[in-house]
Amino acid sequence: MALFPLFSLFLNLFIFTVFSIITPSHQQPPLDPTEQESLYKVLHSINPTIPWPTLFPDDLCLSSPHGILCDYPLSNNNNNNNYSHIVELNFGYVSDETPNPPCSFNSKLNSLLFTSFPYLQKLLFFKCFNQTQNQISFPTNITFTFSSNIQELVFIDNPSLVTPLSSIIQNFTNLRRLVLIGNGVCGEISNKVDNLVNLEELTLSSNNLSGLVPTSLDKVKKLEIIDLSHNNLEGCVPESFGNLTYLVKLDLSYNRFGCRIPESLRYLQSLEFLDLSFNLFGHFGVPLFLGEVPSLKEVYLSGNLLGGVIPEIWENLGYVIGIGFSKMGLIGNIPNSMGVYLKNLTYLGLDNNNLVGPVPEEFGLLKFADEINLENNNLSGRVPSSVKVVGYKLKLEGNEGLCVEEKSRCSDDNNVCSFSQLKQCNYKADMDVVNAVLFNSGVVSLVPFDTLMLLLVFMLLLFVFT
Repeated sequence: MALFPLFSLFLNLFIFTVFSIITPSHQQPPLDPTEQESLYKVLHSINPTIPWPTLFPDDLCLSSPHGILCDYPLSNNNNNNNYSHIVELNFGYVSDETPNPPCSFNSKLNSLLFTSFPYLQKLLFFKCFNQTQNQISFPTNITFTFSSNIQELVFIDNPSLVTPLSSIIQNFTNLRRLVLIGNGVCGEISNKVDNLVNLEELTLSSNNLSGLVPTSLDKVKKLEIIDLSHNNLEGCVPESFGNLTYLVKLDLSYNRFGCRIPESLRYLQSLEFLDLSFNLFGHFGVPLFLGEVPSLKEVYLSGNLLGGVIPEIWENLGYVIGIGFSKMGLIGNIPNSMGVYLKNLTYLGLDNNNLVGPVPEEFGLLKFADEINLENNNLSGRVPSSVKVVGYKLKLEGNEGLCVEEKSRCSDDNNVCSFSQLKQCNYKADMDVVNAVLFNSGVVSLVPFDTLMLLLVFMLLLFVFT
């Protein structure tokens, strides 16, 4: 029995030796020494307080900080088959699950990033450049060696990155995602974007972009996401956007776009998310073409004085979960059809308009609603008992003409019911109104309520027995 451990040891050594002999070509090649040295310098620029070479003295493809990835080429046709290469660099601590190399308060953008990693496919900076007194800009007059390989360029929440958009957009022929959120990127969106022929996502939100959106953007045929929200863009939304047939999301909110919402958007038959809220579109009404885009799930037009009535366009929009039509100068009644057809609706914002009439009884069918906001309109009449299943999620304040038959009656007793803010319907007051109408019409004279009721009963009996 004592020989068994010794036999097992020799067996394991034999297997290891055999596999080492027969599979030498699958051994991971080391990182290109030039890239390793450059990466140490880049890491030092990102955070000079950390002794990177001391903490990671070995091959950075075998032992490196989280967020640094390499490839291991196996093809014999690759002239660089002797080395591995950096293909992904992520900087900025995101969470314990994504502990990328942390940035310091004086992080810098080292130009070696753009000249030393020709196989780089993804570059991400998250909250690295936050010191507004130390502005960071993209280097100029250099050749981006990763131009043909970069697929994702992502900069999120770097307010000190103050640089023209034109300095970032190069001839990145394979770029799929350009995501610049919450930075100081400025200037106009130039026609250079047209060269990004493989681009699928263009997200440039919360920057300082200005000027017009180029009409030639429709040349980027593969676009699925356009998010230009929270900038200072102006002019008309290009009609050519209707040619981007793969578009799933279009967010142009919080800009200064005017003119008319382009009718060509009806051709976006894959569009699920449309947000044009808080721009300067006005006086053309809610676009009727929305009813021709059955893929829509969310549509937000709030803050544009479009005016007009809410159209009857909901029959083919059963997938919609969110509608934002607040502060639009809408008039008329709320269509009953919204409750009939929008069965999946979770949010409806019609507040701060000039809507009149009753709350549709069909709103009681909106079982998935998280919020139905009808505040600050001119709605009137009894709140239908059917909508009490929505309970506190139905917001009705600011409609003086509304009333409820029983106060504080909601389906969820653990939540404050918005109905409790409304007056209670008064049956006697309603009959007094009838009495006054009869008097003003000359049919009867104004008499006490009790006398009028007896008179009505007498006339009814007389009619029955004659």
